[in-house]
Amino acid sequence: MPWQALVDAVMLLLWGGMLLRFTVTGQLYLLLHPDYMWLAHLAMVLLLAMGAARIVQVWSSYRQGGGPAPRSQEHVALMPRQLSVGLLIAIAVFGLIYTPRPFGSETAFQRGITDVLGQTRSRPQRFSLGGDSEDRTIVDWVRTLNVYPEPDAYGGQVAKVSGFVAHIPGWPDEYFMISRFVLTCCAADAYP
Repeated sequence: MPWQALVDAVMLLLWGGMLLRFTVTGQLYLLLHPDYMWLAHLAMVLLLAMGAARIVQVWSSYRQGGGPAPRSQEHVALMPRQLSVGLLIAIAVFGLIYTPRPFGSETAFQRGITDVLGQTRSRPQRFSLGGDSEDRTIVDWVRTLNVYPEPDAYGGQVAKVSGFVAHIPGWPDEYFMISRFVLTCCAADAYP
């Protein structure tokens, strides 16, 4: 049996399975910006289809007794084939057993939550906000508070925001920061 072709198929199926697992469990949204979900879903389908097609190709070639399955075209590689395939399989297996967790305040402090405070202070020329206070996002609340930073004006309004609370060292005890991570592409570039 052509083991090299089977290893290729297993590698493709593992990567497709990893993306499928993250999609089914909803954990892909912790790793990728929603704008790129279509690309991850397309890659998942293609990887699973290519892996299945490769297994069918190897199996039919083996059953016919016509020798090994046709090999993919050779190419120039920076690493030996066994090393690169081993790394890809190891990463896919790690992805299958790894459970991503949402970022919290500890990660925000590690990434410098206090470093970006000046960057979040927008100076809107004009801002109007209508509707129910429960429907406002954290960005809407930041804009509202920047325009009119009087706490008494918001007494009794319900706020439902998604994020985390952090107490910045050096701030008075009655002050805290509400923040959330922003993904521009993936979890590697997330910032509070």
